[in-house]
Amino acid sequence: MHVAEEAIRLAIACARSVEGRTSPRPPVGAVVVRDGSIIAQGATAPPYGPHAEVVALTAAGAAADGADLYVTLEPCCIFVHTPPCTDAIIAAGIRRVIIGTLDPNPRVQLQGIERLRSAGIEVMVLEDEQFAPACAQIVRPFEQYIFHGRPYVTAKWAMTLDGKLATRLGDSHWISGPEARLWVHDLRDRVDAILVGANTARIDNPQLTVRIPPDKRIWQRTEREHAPLRVVLSTQGALPDTLSLLQPELAARTCVLVSAASSIESHQQLADRGIEVIPVVANEKGQIDFPATLQALAHKGIMHVLVEGGASVLGSAFDQHCIDHVAAFIAPKLLGGRNAPSPIAGEGLATMLQAQCLNNIQTHIFGEDILVEGDVPHVS
Repeated sequence: MHVAEEAIRLAIACARSVEGRTSPRPPVGAVVVRDGSIIAQGATAPPYGPHAEVVALTAAGAAADGADLYVTLEPCCIFVHTPPCTDAIIAAGIRRVIIGTLDPNPRVQLQGIERLRSAGIEVMVLEDEQFAPACAQIVRPFEQYIFHGRPYVTAKWAMTLDGKLATRLGDSHWISGPEARLWVHDLRDRVDAILVGANTARIDNPQLTVRIPPDKRIWQRTEREHAPLRVVLSTQGALPDTLSLLQPELAARTCVLVSAASSIESHQQLADRGIEVIPVVANEKGQIDFPATLQALAHKGIMHVLVEGGASVLGSAFDQHCIDHVAAFIAPKLLGGRNAPSPIAGEGLATMLQAQCLNNIQTHIFGEDILVEGDVPHVS
């Protein structure tokens, strides 16, 4: 493998290693190459430590002088929590910078490149059909956060071949097989928050934790300082005391979003258990407004939310154009039943012409299950 390809692959792996660990900053990877050999690498530190470029340059030391720097994202040129990476690159004596994708932040985009070029550093932006899209994909949650002030939303569900989330009596364990469930835990490992509705919390009693052996991860990742935030939408805040999410071992990283009109008593009962309670506005149907939910999570620095159900929550998110990415498992099973739930409830669309066709579709097979992934086109 040519050293340039090896370097950008390693930079991407470094960025992937800190997904879900850098919010509200993007996960970035950087690699230093000198005389045809990789001499250092780095990834963005947890908030608010050094950026990937600084980590890599520090590891390279004096050998960075005259070297090339491969980085998945355009180096920053502004001071936010940490000094500009462009200053560190210039001071280190880097001769050339190869960038995977431009920074979506308008305060940085192209300006980081201009700062480096004005210092006499050669800069190249990748246009490779393999590596450039991979670098852009990594920063999509950050892009959504910067441009729209809300987290990037991935909707995940597992359904039968006839489109059912559960039986008519609510039994859903298990629709998908162990290989699919392992993949879901890997997905949980790279998001900032996992969200469910109150009904799903009551029926499934989930833990919403990451349970995956390190050697089973798709990408090797650094250990997390904090587990993904566990989020429950409960209009009135009325949840059974027996829920796993309300127990002491999980309560500290669990928050419940309630209607601002709900009773103070229910808020206090949750707070007494160590649960963070966040009141948000309700929509015209009296349900918790999903855009308001995302705005509240953005205020907490959450960039990527995984919505795991149920149908009512997914329907609300879909109706209000708040889903960015879909990951749907289809199991070769049949349930039937007009009352058996399907993945997305809500109002839905009126005609097939309105149907939203996914972009960038990928399919994978996990055991007997098929995973369909794709991006939901934004409605202008």
